[in-house]
Amino acid sequence: MKKIGRDLIILILATLASTLLIWLPFIIGLSQGMLTVFANYDGPNFIVIAKTLYNKELIRASFSLPIPLEYYPAHLPGYPFLIKFFDFLFPGTWSMLISTLITTIAAVLIFYLFIKKFKLSTSPFFLSLLFLFLPARWLVVRSIGSPEPLFIFALLASFYFFKSALSPVSENLISNKKIITIDFLLAGIFGALAQITKTPGILLFMAYGLWLTIDGFKKKRFIYQSWPLLLMPLSVLGVFVFYYFQTGDFLAYFHSGDNFHLVFPPFQAFATGRNWLGDFWLEDMVYVYLFGALIVVLLFKQKLYDLATFALIFFTATLFVAHRDLSRYSLPLMPFALIAFAPFLEKKEFKIVFLIILIPIYLYAINFILHNTAPIADWSPYL
Repeated sequence: MKKIGRDLIILILATLASTLLIWLPFIIGLSQGMLTVFANYDGPNFIVIAKTLYNKELIRASFSLPIPLEYYPAHLPGYPFLIKFFDFLFPGTWSMLISTLITTIAAVLIFYLFIKKFKLSTSPFFLSLLFLFLPARWLVVRSIGSPEPLFIFALLASFYFFKSALSPVSENLISNKKIITIDFLLAGIFGALAQITKTPGILLFMAYGLWLTIDGFKKKRFIYQSWPLLLMPLSVLGVFVFYYFQTGDFLAYFHSGDNFHLVFPPFQAFATGRNWLGDFWLEDMVYVYLFGALIVVLLFKQKLYDLATFALIFFTATLFVAHRDLSRYSLPLMPFALIAFAPFLEKKEFKIVFLIILIPIYLYAINFILHNTAPIADWSPYL
């Protein structure tokens, strides 16, 4: 326990230090200083929502971003609620970054505990350090206003309790019934948090349902204590009801404009003439697909079937994503990638290479933040 406590403290300090290192060039005056970090997409949109809770009249009266008012419900309320919570203590811009920082710390800690408890690697501490920097896109989103850290924390916390609920089943289902129900309840609560943060949260519910169904037919018994997992789809209904009261439109999410990037058939990212795809320099997307497929294969090969089930469902969904920022859409696969590739990542050769690759990762993050900014002329409504 003492070693675990020490590891957790170091991981917290490493998260703080690595984030401050990203902010440092802007703190000392690069570009427009920290305003550049605050302005990174889609951070300002989430501050607008936190300040107005989707009220169109408030948005129109207070903010001047060139975005249709109908677009804001495309951003689910989980992350804005957290910003609003910290807004009582800090200005809106800093409450946004603090929300991201705290949820990043929470995500790293639950990842470490997840690996440790279920013995998914011989080096949970090292994998958790890697978690802070790989892939490079993750370093960016956890340093700006972004819902991904909250989403990935909630996803991992849900999976932690889901796996905990299943672990005693084969030994004695009756005597562990109460424990199992509590674990499933916590899995459902954190799953619902993931769901109200980003729409791909429903894929976690699908993975749970598929895994429990396959396992039930295989072992000829179904775990009825898993009913709290229904909190996840019910949270979708809760978001729609909230939208109805705030905007007057129950289906406001679906009326938010050019916001849907799942298209059929798959691999439409390589079709010309689509929005959000930029130019034809898309070779990196091929490697994202390759990497995702390898995650699924390796998890199945390691007999981590529950993790592999989610990875398979999520990876399959990415095949239908027609958006240039595929690496960001694939971020929820990142923790599972580290587990899948753990035997290789733990080798001395990789650790040496990783120290070298940290330099371009850092430079990429600074350059990305420097240019990925919204045109904000007046910051006073965001404070």
